Amino acid sequence: MSGVARDQDVDIDLGQLVRAVWARRLRILTITLVGAGVAFAGAKIMSPQYRTETRILIEPRAPAFASTQQINDASAGPLMDELNIASQVQLLQSADLLKKVINDLKLYNLPEFDDAASGSAMSSILVKLHLKKNPLENPPEERVIDAFVERLQVYQVPGSRVIGINFTSKDPKLAAAIPNAMANVYLSTQSGAKLDSNSEATRWLEPEIEGLRQKVSEAEKKVAEYRTSHGLLQTNGTTTFPAQQLNDISAELTRVRGDKANAEARAQAVRNALSSGEASDTLPDIMSSQAIQRLKGTESGLQSQISDLQTSLLNNHPRLKSLRAQLSDIRSQIRQETQKILASIENESKVADLRASELERQSDTVQANSARAGEDEVGLNALEREANAQRQLLETYLVRYREAASRADSNSSPADARIVSKAVEPVDPYFPKVVPIVVVAAVATLIMSAIVIMLAELFSGRALRPTDAASEAVEAEAVVEEKHVPQAAPIAAAAGKPVRPSMLAVVADEEDTIEDVKVADEAPEDEPEDDNEFSVASVADYLTGSRAPLAIAISPTGDNGSAATVSLTRMLADAGQRVILIDMTGSGYPTELMAEDPAALGVTDLLCGEAAFGDTIHGDRLSDAHLIPQGQSDVRRAMRGVDRLSLLLDALAAAYDLVVVECGSADVAGVSRLTHSRDVEIILSLPEVEEAIFVALMTEFQAAGYERVVLMSGGEGAEQALGRAA
Repeated sequence: MSGVARDQDVDIDLGQLVRAVWARRLRILTITLVGAGVAFAGAKIMSPQYRTETRILIEPRAPAFASTQQINDASAGPLMDELNIASQVQLLQSADLLKKVINDLKLYNLPEFDDAASGSAMSSILVKLHLKKNPLENPPEERVIDAFVERLQVYQVPGSRVIGINFTSKDPKLAAAIPNAMANVYLSTQSGAKLDSNSEATRWLEPEIEGLRQKVSEAEKKVAEYRTSHGLLQTNGTTTFPAQQLNDISAELTRVRGDKANAEARAQAVRNALSSGEASDTLPDIMSSQAIQRLKGTESGLQSQISDLQTSLLNNHPRLKSLRAQLSDIRSQIRQETQKILASIENESKVADLRASELERQSDTVQANSARAGEDEVGLNALEREANAQRQLLETYLVRYREAASRADSNSSPADARIVSKAVEPVDPYFPKVVPIVVVAAVATLIMSAIVIMLAELFSGRALRPTDAASEAVEAEAVVEEKHVPQAAPIAAAAGKPVRPSMLAVVADEEDTIEDVKVADEAPEDEPEDDNEFSVASVADYLTGSRAPLAIAISPTGDNGSAATVSLTRMLADAGQRVILIDMTGSGYPTELMAEDPAALGVTDLLCGEAAFGDTIHGDRLSDAHLIPQGQSDVRRAMRGVDRLSLLLDALAAAYDLVVVECGSADVAGVSRLTHSRDVEIILSLPEVEEAIFVALMTEFQAAGYERVVLMSGGEGAEQALGRAA
């Protein structure tokens, strides 16, 4: 690839791809117009195809003259399920139905349905090369059916009992006529199937009904003969004569017994009245006697005369004696008449007793006859059941026969379907749609042309760029007179202390080298206590409260500033924060302060691909903080992939409360390579604060967009960190 070294990591330059496409816009537009023109010409050359649709609703239908009961039975029947509808779809595509439509419309005379007869040059070549079967080998009828099926589509409308019939043809009239013809043939076939069923039913029922009539006649004749021979004559249509006679005798016997009891009670009442001498004129039988009534009247008259004469005559007067003699005679006659009435009542009781005895004898005789009749009725009931069964079957057959005979007409047996939408002759063709075809072809040509140009740019290497190109540009601007010296170097020199360059200040130039940094195991000069708001403890409190995920520490004065950053990291860890420090210094001083093994794998090994991510994380030897050391790989080679550090920082920020990057004496350009975000904490680690240096650095970072810049003076914290390292 031109302009790209073989061992360099490359990235796609999207801007170059866009510029390449835009530079060839006229060529792309020309190709797009040509493609649209070809599509337009092809669409115009194609023969137009017209499509129409007929829809049929599948539902049970009753004859127009059917009774209300028949209509209710038809409507109450089960609706056709999905399988029945699918079966009707297959029936509409059956060969017999298609043949009838083809013959009715004489489609076999149309070239549209027999393209193989005319043939084509391409088809002939394919047949000669044995790449295609010769269509003329098939019978003409089969070729017409195949062409018909290719243009036909029968389907069920989802969620309904409606079947759609689509047909496509070059002739709009034919496109509308064929679906309608298929629907009519389908309905006539369904109706004809019903007529055939009714005709078969009548033909089968006629001899069955005739045979049943003879059987019913014979069964009823046997019942009549059996009744006559066994004396089982019916009186009221439900009971036999012996049973009726027994019922009558039982009723009469009950009545006679009641009369006897009544007569005996009346006679006893008369006897009691006579024996006790009580007045008997209150008894119903005595009061109903005319003779008694006359005698009672005479007795009453005599008593009245005696009462009247006693007031004027003496008791021994002949007139009174005569009247008393007449009164005694009248009373004697009354007793005689009462005796006669008693005798009459007793005779009634005797007659009733004799009548009851006679009825009991007759009842015994009739019961014997009824028992014999009951045994005979067993056989009679069997004959009657047989006759009733034959009669009911005959009546059922007669009803079915009348129903089937009434549906012998074609109008009386409608198909269980009806046309809900007929096909009409279309005006616009279904295919081809010129405008959509041209638009799609133009868009497709435009996209394909752009893709081809982009691929050409990628394969030529013009759209590829090294991943460290941006960092080299930044470093080229940073290098003025001396190599490896960042912009902060003059400020540090002004402070009067030797400073090692940061790893971020290394320029990725194959001619440059970096010498190994060896730091003596010595502690810096003691610094006075500086208990102020810029101390390490104050910065630690600030970072804890801000909950910032990333803090970039800059140490313009060199290792003493890095020592303060190490102290800050350990103080945060002691406060319970999950914190990790990444050593991006040129001297590797934080690694010497924190790592158990100064030769441990670190960030340079990770960027060079010589160590896994998990192998570069180590624990601090004096706290719970973690450390990613500087590493042992070549710094210049590692800095070629420095742009990937942003991914590393994002991953660490998701796992730790705070990620601290110690950059040493880096400048703004170097810090910008770590992360594209400006929402980070910038810590200026200056153990000995000089206002000029701090103001210059803060102004520089704020001008680059970093708003949160914090000053940290080493003070006691840095001194303690160095003491621990020693």
